[in-house]
Amino acid sequence: MQLKRLAIICTLTFLCTQIFAQKDPATTEIWKPEPKIITSGKTNSDAPSDAIVLFDGKSGSEWQQKKGGDLQWTVSDGAMTVKPGTGDIITKQKFGDCQLHIEWRIDKNVKGENQDRGNSGIFLMGRYELQVLDNYNGINKTYVNGQAGSIYKQTPPLVNVCKAPGEWQTYDIIFTAPRFSENGSLISPAHMTVLQNGVLVQNNTSIWGNTVYIGSPTYEKHDAKESIVLQDHSHLTSYRNIWIREL
Repeated sequence: MQLKRLAIICTLTFLCTQIFAQKDPATTEIWKPEPKIITSGKTNSDAPSDAIVLFDGKSGSEWQQKKGGDLQWTVSDGAMTVKPGTGDIITKQKFGDCQLHIEWRIDKNVKGENQDRGNSGIFLMGRYELQVLDNYNGINKTYVNGQAGSIYKQTPPLVNVCKAPGEWQTYDIIFTAPRFSENGSLISPAHMTVLQNGVLVQNNTSIWGNTVYIGSPTYEKHDAKESIVLQDHSHLTSYRNIWIREL
């Protein structure tokens, strides 16, 4: 009987506490820890104070050739341009979860069609590709999961917001790296949110695995941080104002 009375008292006490909590705003206030204070850029394209600048328009020192050796792409007029035949380039630093801002431009004299028109690519962790291609105004027809703004050979962009060749475009990317167990099995896939020219084109999109040209993508366990890769696809595609925030 005493145990029963004690249980009733405890239940009533709990209920009273919950009722009181719903009437007291302080019970749902979080005061600590306070968010770190940083300074934003003057515009949305400017690097915030906690960003790592990967290309400032002057020096390509944060990059090297993927095959090894110093950067061979052309750095001129505030841009870093593919030098066809030199190969892909990679960041010297490695990254996992991140916010990446990168601006790109298709050569104004671009020629070709389908995938052979201003092609390049941005590979998060060296293996998950966000496509770069000339798809202005839908003139250049290609498979939709291979056009600009797509997770290449996986997910098409929500809309086509491409600018004309010769105009600078922006990608603002929020990337969540995949997680693997100790035995190499996938715990959670990578995800990517992308704004192209300020417009949402990928909304927390789940990535199916490594980017592949032929066949279905699969995951392979890799380090928690890997280099970012920019692709040499034999076109004079340019990049500028590249910065990253580790998340």
